[in-house]
Amino acid sequence: MVKVRQDAWSHEDDLLLAETVLRHIREGSTQLNAFDEVGDKLNRTSAACGFRWNAEVRTKYDNAIDLAKRQRKEKKRALAGHSPRVMKPVAQIAAQTSESDYQPVEQTPTPAVVESTPINMDTVIRFLKDVKKDYYASNQSKASLAQMEQENTKLKEEVQELNHQLKQTENQLATIQEDYQVFIQIMDRARKMTVLEETGSSAPPAFRMDKNGNLQQLAQGN
Repeated sequence: MVKVRQDAWSHEDDLLLAETVLRHIREGSTQLNAFDEVGDKLNRTSAACGFRWNAEVRTKYDNAIDLAKRQRKEKKRALAGHSPRVMKPVAQIAAQTSESDYQPVEQTPTPAVVESTPINMDTVIRFLKDVKKDYYASNQSKASLAQMEQENTKLKEEVQELNHQLKQTENQLATIQEDYQVFIQIMDRARKMTVLEETGSSAPPAFRMDKNGNLQQLAQGN
C-alpha cells in the first residue's frame, strides 16, 4: 500500500517518533529502523519520519540522545563482561615462564546488536528520493493552504459587501413602503373630496317657458 499521508505532525506523533528513535539507539539499532517502525504506525514514509526527526524533533532531545548512547555503551560492556572465556592449554601454560601468561585469554566481544539493514548507495539514494518527494508534497500543501487562506479572506470581504448592500436595500424598501402609504392616503383624501364636491353641486334643474310655449332648461347660476 502506498503511503500518501500529508497532514501535519501532531505533538503525539513527534513524541512517538522521539521515543522510538531513543529506544533504537539504546538497543544498538539504527535510526532507519526507527523511522520504518514509526512510518508503519503513522502511515507515513520512512523518509518523512527521517525528515521530521532531523528538521524539527532532534534538537529538542540532545540530552536524551547522549544518555541513550551512554546506555548503549554500558549495555555492550555488560554483555562483553559476561562473554565466555577460553583458557590456554595446560601444556602451553607450563611452557610459559612469565606470570602474566597465566592469565586467561578472552575472546573478542561480539557486538550486542548486528545491523539488520545494511547502508549502501541504493539505500541512501532511495532515502533521498523519498525526502525530496515529501519536501515537494510539503511545499504543495503550504501553497494550497496559502491559496485557501486568500480565498477565505476574499469570500469574507464579499460577504461583508453583500451584507452592506442588503442593508441598503432594506432601507430603500422601507422608504418606498412609507412613500406608498403616504400616496395611498393622498389618493384617498382626493377621492373623498371629489365625492363631496360632486354631491354639493347637484342642484335640481330649473325651466322656463319661452314665447312659443316650450320649456327651456335654465343653465345653473342664472
